[in-house]
Amino acid sequence: MKELVEVIAKALVDHPEEVTVSEKTEGKTITVELHVAASDMGKVIGKQGRIAKAIRSVVKAASSKDNKRVDVEIV
Repeated sequence: MKELVEVIAKALVDHPEEVTVSEKTEGKTITVELHVAASDMGKVIGKQGRIAKAIRSVVKAASSKDNKRVDVEIV
C-alpha cells in the first residue's frame, strides 16, 4: 500500500522529491502517513477533500483483497 500511495502522490505534486510515505501496522489495521511539501498540500487534498477521498478509495479497494483495513493520513 505504501508504494501505491507514493506513486499517486508523486504524480500530483510539484515537488515529488519531498514526498515521503511511512507505514505502521497494528493488527489488521495499516496506517499510511503521507508527508508532502507545504506548498503541495492543497494539490493532495483537493477542493473539499475530493482528491484525498479518491486516494483513500483507491487504497481501500486495493487492500480489500488482503482482508486488511488501511487508513491514509495526510500529514
